[in-house]
Amino acid sequence: MSLTLVLGGVRSGKSARGEALASASGLPVRYVATADRDDPSMAMRIAAHAARRPRSWRTVEADVELTEALAGAERECVLLDGLGAWIARAGPDAASTGVAALLAAAERGKVIVVAEEAGLGLLPREELARAWLDALGAALQRLSAAADRVELVIAGRAVPLTPAPLPLTPAVAAAPPVATSAPGGRRLDGPVGDEAAHGAIAQPKELAALRHHGDALIAPGQVDHAVTVLAGGPPEWLRAELRAALERAAGRYPDEREACQALAALHGRSPEEIVTTNGAAQALWLLPAALRPALAACVHPGFTEGEAALRAHGVPVCRVLRDPERNFALDPAAVPAEADLVLAGNPASPSGTLDPAAALLALRRPGRTVVVDEAYMDLVPGEPGSLVRDAPDDVIVVRSLTKSLALPGLRAGYAVAAPALAARLRSVRPAWSANALALAALAAAARRPQALAAAAERARAEREHLTRGLAEIPRVRSWPSMTNFCLIEVPDGARVVEALRARGIAVRPAASFPGLGANHLRLTARSPAANERLLDALAHAVRGCP
Repeated sequence: MSLTLVLGGVRSGKSARGEALASASGLPVRYVATADRDDPSMAMRIAAHAARRPRSWRTVEADVELTEALAGAERECVLLDGLGAWIARAGPDAASTGVAALLAAAERGKVIVVAEEAGLGLLPREELARAWLDALGAALQRLSAAADRVELVIAGRAVPLTPAPLPLTPAVAAAPPVATSAPGGRRLDGPVGDEAAHGAIAQPKELAALRHHGDALIAPGQVDHAVTVLAGGPPEWLRAELRAALERAAGRYPDEREACQALAALHGRSPEEIVTTNGAAQALWLLPAALRPALAACVHPGFTEGEAALRAHGVPVCRVLRDPERNFALDPAAVPAEADLVLAGNPASPSGTLDPAAALLALRRPGRTVVVDEAYMDLVPGEPGSLVRDAPDDVIVVRSLTKSLALPGLRAGYAVAAPALAARLRSVRPAWSANALALAALAAAARRPQALAAAAERARAEREHLTRGLAEIPRVRSWPSMTNFCLIEVPDGARVVEALRARGIAVRPAASFPGLGANHLRLTARSPAANERLLDALAHAVRGCP
């Protein structure tokens, strides 16, 4: 599932970094201790490490083969600290089997390995020390080739090692193979398989799912209840503005000043606090380069492009899951204190949960930036809970007009932040990010708050009609929503999706949203007639489930 390798020299802070990443995992932590307790010189260091670890962590002693210490850790975060000490105790000949055991454990769950850096010092003169260094260096290369993330800690600062590793040398690649059964019957033979042989770092296994969106699910001729854009296309007044903007834009580069001034007036901000972007998604992709967080917390279920952007830039990410039994309400206390960037949606997708402003503001900490994705806020009448007008200096608000004005192809988005944060976003934004038509749409809509209010009322009416119908279908669970879509849970999600597709209806399976499963579906509300057709087809599909 996940392997992180943290390297560092003596007193570099590598152990503290490993502990912070383990705490941020949100999982119960199994601490695998490797130091020799019988060594008097290590006693004080062992005691200091133990004193700073949370009492809830389970500590196990590493054995010579590591298998017992790693057994049954599928639902835990395993933190092994440190690999070099274990090799010194078990002997250089045991390093290969130890690495195989760690790789197998990483296939089953989350593993963090803290290890002494090998390679920057001189070659030892003593034969035993050289054997230890050779074994440690080979082990680190094998683990690095398989790791989702590798960090080098220097003076308490973690430096991500992002370039691909070199191909494994014959001596490393020829390490004795150890076959281990992995979930699903697949086997791990040799160092790490094809990824190690080609010297490529494996992508995080969640990344493909994070880039999965509803627009790819609609076949020609299907009724669209998958995409959350209001049906019918842009209103006529906006079409007229876009036609005029196209005539003006043909011979000049985009100029965002008018749009920034109009949006600033709409939200009671200054133009320098507005950063126009190629949709809300681009605003999220600016975050890792602009803020360079050491640890980001993403609140889920939520729009996944933000996490995809962070992971693509090598930022460690911990997930904070909303509780469906609490109607997916935000719990600020669940966010790790170490996170210096927190990303949350309000309203959240796909649940449609609207949190009060106080809950979002409770995420603030010294040294932390809070990003609130309000891409669906303009679908909520009156926009209760929005921070766009009164956000503190450490809060970034991301907005979009894609949904309410039916402009998915124009990518009309923007971020609102205090001047310092806005300048940082602007500094990493590509030139002319927002095209001339998108800027014209932003300016025109900002000058027509009554039109935005009308779109929100339409979304509310369509959602309420759908919600009433869902409540009448047995075996369908739904959650309160404040947007134009509803999250439901059905007995057999795959069967239901196929049954709806057979009747020409597309919905959004929600399993790609962290925290949800195959039986969760997102349904976008449409006109009463379209909703009735969806409700009838859904009722028939659910009745056919075992």
